Amino acid sequence: MTTAITPEASASSDGLAPTIRTFHPRRGRLTARHRESLAHLLPKYGFVVTERPLVLEIGSGMGEAALAMAAADPGRDYLAVEIHTPGVANLLAAVEERGLTNVRVVVGDALELLRDRIPPARLDAIHVYFPDPWPKARHHKRRLVQPAHVALLASRLAPGGRLHCATDDAGYAAAMLATLTASSLVNCFESYAPRDERRPLTKFEQRAREAGRDVFDLVFRRP
Repeated sequence: MTTAITPEASASSDGLAPTIRTFHPRRGRLTARHRESLAHLLPKYGFVVTERPLVLEIGSGMGEAALAMAAADPGRDYLAVEIHTPGVANLLAAVEERGLTNVRVVVGDALELLRDRIPPARLDAIHVYFPDPWPKARHHKRRLVQPAHVALLASRLAPGGRLHCATDDAGYAAAMLATLTASSLVNCFESYAPRDERRPLTKFEQRAREAGRDVFDLVFRRP
């Protein structure tokens, strides 16, 4: 008997059982410009293995943070992973327009990418900015920052590499802090981190602040 793979689950790396998705697939409306970017630019800016220091951003959205941070940090490569295709298309077009040579883009599940294509101790940093908080208790199993996933993230960081998370959901922030504190990673601060000005203020974060929600940063490193 075969197991059906739905948008709620995907095959595990060993092919034996489905794994729970940490995201809800959102295809969105693709304009002609989006389609052109995906068709012509995704092959050009797809992930390739190099010797350069590498920063992974999980859930890059419309690409604002990846673009700004890569432009300000030409000595490292930035790999943006996103499932929302209009966001990917927007990022690809902006990378091309700005002539950035240190940005790579992948459409898909970042956990699968980490398991299958990123070797251990390869990453300088991992950025997880405003992941879906899955606020309902029955959905907490879908959260990205949970013990099994954090163990995978930690294994892909080089010694001294940093995991930087940010969220505007207070409940998720507390859960993140507890999960990361219990992991093999070390908190770079006593509790939550001060806002790193190198992290751009995106439209998403600006809306959160205008709505009166606090933003929590957490920065942990691999010993």
